[in-house]
Amino acid sequence: MKAAPGARSWIAAGVRHEVLTRALPALRHDMAAPVSVMRMGLLMLRRQVTSTTLDRAACEDRVTLIDSQIAELVSAVRSLRDWELATDDEGITRHELVRQCVGLMRAAFDLHGIRLNVDPALSNEEGVVRADEPKWPSGAALRYLFLATLGYLHDTPPDVGAITITPDGNDAVLLRVMAGAPDAADVMAGAHRAPRKLAIDGIALQSLADDLGYALTIERDAVRLPLVAA
Repeated sequence: MKAAPGARSWIAAGVRHEVLTRALPALRHDMAAPVSVMRMGLLMLRRQVTSTTLDRAACEDRVTLIDSQIAELVSAVRSLRDWELATDDEGITRHELVRQCVGLMRAAFDLHGIRLNVDPALSNEEGVVRADEPKWPSGAALRYLFLATLGYLHDTPPDVGAITITPDGNDAVLLRVMAGAPDAADVMAGAHRAPRKLAIDGIALQSLADDLGYALTIERDAVRLPLVAA
């Protein structure tokens, strides 16, 4: 019995939920880190204010620090809307897509003994916006697909040592698994993988791609992600 269109949409929604769940620790850290810095800044500011000799310059430094952290927190909160598919976004460049997604998952993959190797042609650690680089529409959809692809390559092939991320032409990204010899760390990493019922397999990834309207090329150890919808 084939799934009804509504059921297929629910399957895709479930995959998006799993992707967001995996990215949530990094998102939570991005919002919690400024709060910790602000608390420390307020503590130091309070000490300055209650001291017998008020250091105006030190107080101004603390206020500037707190102000900058508030700006970072506001930016992190606003970024949550980037995950809403119904929101019209301004699109995203290929460099920024890779930077955001790798940044969200690198720590978790490192913990699992899997390296994320980004081709120098796609490296954008500083988040520099390139005026001559095209922006591809539906940034939220591309972000979900990129992260789901990372999840698929993490969950499916055995003995994953690294995932390489390279450009494919001018309008796609190729993600490929590089096998690694299992060691003690890799054995422990397997214990942290998603249970099989929650693993992002080929069917789950294809369901998400179909729902979002992208024609992914899915192989066992590689996925080609086009940046334009089919």
